[in-house]
Amino acid sequence: MVSIDTPASLESFRRFVISSTCESYAPRSYLGDFEVFAEREDNLGAIYVEAADKVTLKKIRDITFVNGRDVLGIIYNSKSGNTSLKWRQLKRNNGKVSGEASSNSLTNLAESGVLTLDWVESYLKKRSEETTS
Repeated sequence: MVSIDTPASLESFRRFVISSTCESYAPRSYLGDFEVFAEREDNLGAIYVEAADKVTLKKIRDITFVNGRDVLGIIYNSKSGNTSLKWRQLKRNNGKVSGEASSNSLTNLAESGVLTLDWVESYLKKRSEETTS
């Protein structure tokens, strides 16, 4: 598990959640829509979107797609229980991601733009120093 505490845009965290859960079967129109988010029930690894205005669009498999405006926060828990992250709005569509992530989630966080290349390089350097000391 890796501790995460980094600034991130709402869109990058939205892409992370989708790539971690439903990218292979989500309707293509949803993938490109900045207001469409994925939610999942508690017993399956909760994903919850807190928004000023939220409307349910469609349920596919275990994911409920919602249209959300003025998103204040997103809670993401993986099915395995190895990742638990929260995105909190700081200003408009910019916020902060904090929590614990598995190595698999790190890949998705980096690919979606939540983690920068600098963050990953810094983390790897720190890990390398810990193992050599």
